[in-house]
Amino acid sequence: MANEAPNARLEMFCDGVFAIAITLLVLEIKVPPLDSVHSTTDLWRDIGLLWPSFFALVLSFILIFISWMGHHLLLKALDKTSNNFQAVNGIFLFTVIIIPFPTAFMAEYLNTDFAQPAVVFYSLISLLHNLGWRLLIRSCIKPVSLAKTPAHAAVIQGLLKGNLFGTFTNISFTIIAWWFPHIAITLSTLFWSYWLYLFLYKEKLEK
Repeated sequence: MANEAPNARLEMFCDGVFAIAITLLVLEIKVPPLDSVHSTTDLWRDIGLLWPSFFALVLSFILIFISWMGHHLLLKALDKTSNNFQAVNGIFLFTVIIIPFPTAFMAEYLNTDFAQPAVVFYSLISLLHNLGWRLLIRSCIKPVSLAKTPAHAAVIQGLLKGNLFGTFTNISFTIIAWWFPHIAITLSTLFWSYWLYLFLYKEKLEK
């Protein structure tokens, strides 16, 4: 126990929160009710009508998965902890567990004439999550560095730069969503998919 990493319990708790958030995403997708189905054609039609739910599920899964990978990378760079870091981590986790709600909201209204508020709200929550990330990363640097080595400190700085880029991108998507919600959510999907590719590609190169 003496060699246990200072953030080991915190990481276990965070992994549980991430797992619950991902599980809640799929629980929002409801099976078509039997009383609305009178033929296999009806059932296939009802399944097809669920495409906004599956789309929102995939997008939010990518967002949370990237967040989990980044959180794991961040904790690997630390060999110390602080009350400030643990408190800010709680704020960050709040921005994770709230994601299933805007996901369900967007899924419900994406294929309607009321898509704009749903997509704008989803974009705002993505921005909130991004800002939660900003606070978390900065808490690893100030008031004191929690990094293992200067090399790990450079990893944290890289995460901070990536976060700043994500901030401007999320603000752009939110603005676009006000007038062109479907274009905004399409761009957001492409952006996060590419971000996931970069994460996985980087992991492949490091092996």
